[in-house]
Amino acid sequence: MSHKDTKPALIKSRVETTLSPWVRLVQKEVQFAPGEPAHIYHSLALADYIAILARTPSWLFPIICQYRPAIEQYTWELPAGLLELDENPMQSCVRELKEETGLKALSVTSLGVYYTDTGRLENRQHVFFVQASEPNPDFVPESGTEVRYVTFEKLKELIRGRQFRHQLHIAVLQLYELYFASQASDPNNLLKAKS
Repeated sequence: MSHKDTKPALIKSRVETTLSPWVRLVQKEVQFAPGEPAHIYHSLALADYIAILARTPSWLFPIICQYRPAIEQYTWELPAGLLELDENPMQSCVRELKEETGLKALSVTSLGVYYTDTGRLENRQHVFFVQASEPNPDFVPESGTEVRYVTFEKLKELIRGRQFRHQLHIAVLQLYELYFASQASDPNNLLKAKS
């Protein structure tokens, strides 16, 4: 049976507990079929994520290193952030890129909106490819962060070497390749037509 043939589950109740300005714990009582008992499920409600794969005119991609208390480690990531209430996703993309790297967005392309974790998180990730300016030599990164510019091949090397381990951001690279696969077979030549 396909999901198109199934009836939606009935959400009998929903209770939210605010844990912080960024996180709400959600408890849902869900009944999957009439006459069946309802079950309790928990999820976290968060602001939507913004993830950015930016490319400079010299074909370098910025990555950010910062400490993440959730995993108690420094991680390499793409420029990213949270969707602010007073912004649309594209505005957040441009702002986050500027804040984290100092780069100016010259052209912004949406690569779609995707669920982050359908089992536990209620938010989505807005994914963008940005053709950006060259790095600003006067830019000072946020305290506790490092910005590095790498080639696309070096970025893939960091993933294979397990130095870049943010799964949602690794998926962004796959989207980049899938989205533009019809334009070029070599990922290093992708988007030349749009430059």
